[in-house]
Amino acid sequence: MSVETPRRIVLLRHAKAEWSQASDHERPLAERGRKDAPVAGRRLADSGIDFDLALCSSAARTRETWKLAVHEFSQRPRTVYEERLYEASLGELIALFNETPDDVRNLLVIGHNPGMHAAADALSGSAEGDTLARMTRDGFPTAAYAVVEFPGSWKSVEHGAGRLTEYWTPND
Repeated sequence: MSVETPRRIVLLRHAKAEWSQASDHERPLAERGRKDAPVAGRRLADSGIDFDLALCSSAARTRETWKLAVHEFSQRPRTVYEERLYEASLGELIALFNETPDDVRNLLVIGHNPGMHAAADALSGSAEGDTLARMTRDGFPTAAYAVVEFPGSWKSVEHGAGRLTEYWTPND
């Protein structure tokens, strides 16, 4: 695959989690989260994006979100459970994106806020229609996702390098 091939990052925030006595890393999904995760998965499956790789935070709520969402896909992408996604800063997220092999065209990242929102906002130098305004207005609620397209290699992913092409929330 050429480095000139457009690439996509889909940033999916985990579904709604319970507040429990468990450590933050081990918090499970709440009932609403267990309902929203498959809806997000169906929406992603219907998007026509064929994911080459899914990076999922190692936290329980992200793993559970992914497990429920991926059942909606006709084909499961290669999945890597990535410890560095948990509590990742924007800089750490961009560094992780830059490590993506160039044979990956479409990358799905299942993570947490504020990182998912910060990454979608920072990477989007432009946007289609009102997607950026909606994301700014609505924030990045649980089970929401953003699609950001980039030209070039993953090593060129940086602030403002992409175009926000879609923003979806379970309330849409």
